[in-house]
Amino acid sequence: MPPHAVETVAPLPQDAAAVTGGRRRALLLENIHPDARTLLSEAGWEVETATGALGEAELAQRLPGVQLLGIRSTTHVSESVLETARDLEAIGAFCIGTNQIDLFAAAARGVAVFNAPYSNTRSVVELALAEIIALTRRLTVKDRLMHDGVWDKSAVGAHEVRGRRLGIVGYGNIGSQLSVVAEALGMSVFFYDSADKLAMGNARRCGSLGEVLDVADVVTLHVDGRAGNSGLFGEEEFARMRPGSIFLNLSRGFVVDHDALRRHIVSGHLAGAAVDVFPTEPKGRGEAFESQLRGLPNVILTPHVGGSTEEAQEDIGRFVAAKLRDYALHGSTTLSVNMPSLASEERTGTVRLAHLHHNVPGVLAGINRVLADAAVNIEGQQLSTRGDLGYVVTDIAGHCDGELVRRLEALPETVRVRRIS
Repeated sequence: MPPHAVETVAPLPQDAAAVTGGRRRALLLENIHPDARTLLSEAGWEVETATGALGEAELAQRLPGVQLLGIRSTTHVSESVLETARDLEAIGAFCIGTNQIDLFAAAARGVAVFNAPYSNTRSVVELALAEIIALTRRLTVKDRLMHDGVWDKSAVGAHEVRGRRLGIVGYGNIGSQLSVVAEALGMSVFFYDSADKLAMGNARRCGSLGEVLDVADVVTLHVDGRAGNSGLFGEEEFARMRPGSIFLNLSRGFVVDHDALRRHIVSGHLAGAAVDVFPTEPKGRGEAFESQLRGLPNVILTPHVGGSTEEAQEDIGRFVAAKLRDYALHGSTTLSVNMPSLASEERTGTVRLAHLHHNVPGVLAGINRVLADAAVNIEGQQLSTRGDLGYVVTDIAGHCDGELVRRLEALPETVRVRRIS
């Protein structure tokens, strides 16, 4: 998502370690995998962890002196939080979505944001398939009866998934992989995406959401967290679904009207549903969970665990932590969701200057003029732009004093300057 209309904010400290007694500090919330802590600790960070999410007020209190922040889906990093986080250099979303972070406000303050767009794809796909099979066979109903001491050996309402029509709404990394695996099980796949996506295998693209609902026996949502998807699926969409069909949402809680879903389950129009995400979710493990979907027959409720397998969390922990480390130590912004993309590898014998600026003509010439006036020799330089932002990484020979950094900060186009030794 390219940042637009990036505001000008007061210059940030160019060397956060200098204002924290030389310490590099990282804060990892929401039970992020221990591999993330290990990787950052080995790279020189003092890492503090917490198992739950933090509210905005508490988060704002904890961030001064912290350079790297790691969160998952529940902690919200708003503009007001970022305003207090003067030392913050980068945020890692140890999940797919980044809608819990104000990306524009982060970019305006030179705070890079990274996520894990691929690491838990397989885990979400496997959960979706497990739920499709369980609901189609009515295993939830059979299981509950057995635990109540009732033996109900009957095939009524139970079906194979082979030959069933799967409708996928959102054909990104998860939706497209689900398409392939579902087809291997013998399902016919139909999909709809607002963007033009290449169909995998024999999947058939539909021209509208309504077209998917008209044909699918199972409808599963895998859309992203953009604001435009709020309320995507409500009374009209549930009413259009085929009688006896099944509904799944493993994407975002705010895209579905749960009152409407309840009505269509209770009426028998839908044969079952599985929901992994909710409009309001508890901040920590063990807290009370409330939902109008509790207690309904043939409804599977899971606590936002689509990507919560040990394999996925381990991969995410390593992947995102490595992105945070490489940005802080080398200035690399590869796969950042709010910065120009630039791959900067480690280089010895030089001082590296990372300059984030408004993307207007003449900035590179201005940077080099400042360096030339200071009699500084450039050993290497890279430039990348994205939307309203430009990003220059310059390797210089010799000493880089505070005065040189202040002169770069004084350029009118500057958003943030970091000195990386």
